[in-house]
Amino acid sequence: MSLTPPENVQKLRTALHAKAKGSPNCRFHALYDKVYRNDVLAFAYNCCRANKGAAGVDGQGFEDIEAYGLERWLGGLTQELKSRTYRPAAVRRVYIPKPDGKQRPLGIPTVKDRVVQMAAVLVLEPIFEADLQPEQYAYRPQRNALDAVRQVHKLLNTGHEQVVDADLSGYFDSIPHTELMKSVARRIVDGAMLHLIKMWLDAAVEETDERGKTRRTTRNRDAGRGTPQGAPISPMLSNLYMRRFVLGWKALGHEKRLDAHLVNYADDFVICCRGSADQARAVMQEMISKLKLTVNEQKTQVCKIPDETFDFLGYTFGRCHSRSGRAYIGTRPSKKRIARICAAISEMTSRRWLLLDAEERVGLLNRMLVGWANYFCLGPVSNAYRRVHQHVRYRLRQWLCAKHKVRGAGSRRFSDQYLHGVLGLVCLPKRTAKLPWAKA
Repeated sequence: MSLTPPENVQKLRTALHAKAKGSPNCRFHALYDKVYRNDVLAFAYNCCRANKGAAGVDGQGFEDIEAYGLERWLGGLTQELKSRTYRPAAVRRVYIPKPDGKQRPLGIPTVKDRVVQMAAVLVLEPIFEADLQPEQYAYRPQRNALDAVRQVHKLLNTGHEQVVDADLSGYFDSIPHTELMKSVARRIVDGAMLHLIKMWLDAAVEETDERGKTRRTTRNRDAGRGTPQGAPISPMLSNLYMRRFVLGWKALGHEKRLDAHLVNYADDFVICCRGSADQARAVMQEMISKLKLTVNEQKTQVCKIPDETFDFLGYTFGRCHSRSGRAYIGTRPSKKRIARICAAISEMTSRRWLLLDAEERVGLLNRMLVGWANYFCLGPVSNAYRRVHQHVRYRLRQWLCAKHKVRGAGSRRFSDQYLHGVLGLVCLPKRTAKLPWAKA
């Protein structure tokens, strides 16, 4: 949630969080009526609008709603919720390619369902946030992936050099409904709110095959598993269920006994140990099995730093060398992430975009480069920046040569001065001047 809530919505969230934080055993009764409050629903719509996203199975987009009349549409939705006649539509399932060549399923609820889910998140998130563990970094205020990377780096440099690099198979699609609802009901006893969440978990899934035929299934309800990756409420629910594992790891004494510390981000986690990582892995697998989840055996590994390396959240952890040759345990952008952005640059400078304006194309490249550099700003990044920088200049020159029918490499016609001075292409190596550790 990137937008700032209106004052009344923020007051509600602050009060709910304070109550949950101050009373760990408090169970909340009257919450459903907060979901259809005018200010909550209106802000939920704005959040969904800011996130954009495609239409669901009904084909209705934000433009259609605003053409119909936003206040009128929100009023109708309020009445549906108030009268308890609201029923979620099927979730449209699409597949997006993963870096390993496989496909990741993505669930797209209708705009109406996304707005109601976001309204529920606005009410429930402050309550569950009070219970999430400090080892959990995803989808939380004032926490992000870079904080998780820093924590792993800190653990490695305090002697926790044996690492279990874990991977779960299809976490979002595997979360068991019964156990998840128990986690929700530990805090929420409002029957209408619980029913709302259960309806979203049981919603039908609609897919379109290669022949264009639509098929609708009730796979989640039938299997009693899964929350659609892409639905506004899924991050909160996934964090809530992962809390069981993180809390159990400490409550059962594994953290102290093995001196083994968890760092979790969504469905990714590592365990940094002073003791036996093999023992930690065995215990972890047993716990994950009891939670009715599955460890991906092929991708889960035990590493001993600094002789070995592992990747976590796009960074490679292991031995690095300073300019003077001194070895130290550090982080650097992973080869996979460098290859991924180079592939994205190649796509953005392919011949099918020749009709577009050069300044517009460079503007899109700049946004991607700056976003990538803002994330990959930890550790010795100079080599990674240089590789990406060389690739983007090479590809942009190729694109300009094709666009203007210039033969050769184009280094004279489209010099460095032209690319950076005239077109305004971002120069990644110059950004390292602001990073005192980047030249290490």
